[in-house]
Amino acid sequence: MPLGNRLKELRAAKSLNQQQLGQLVGASRQTISLIERGDYNPSITLALRIAQLFETPVEEVFYLTGEEEQ
Repeated sequence: MPLGNRLKELRAAKSLNQQQLGQLVGASRQTISLIERGDYNPSITLALRIAQLFETPVEEVFYLTGEEEQ
């Protein structure tokens, strides 16, 4: 299943750019960009760090978008 996210929205609400968010969670700006675009799925550890930073459950940051063909 493809993974969607609200990362860009949450980042903007905290007035963080991709570089700043990356530094806070231990990832590169490029990784944050890829996650926001849906081109990269973060590790569980990174997903939890991001959710913790935004003080929200991981399910409110990342969500499944639909069914993939089997």
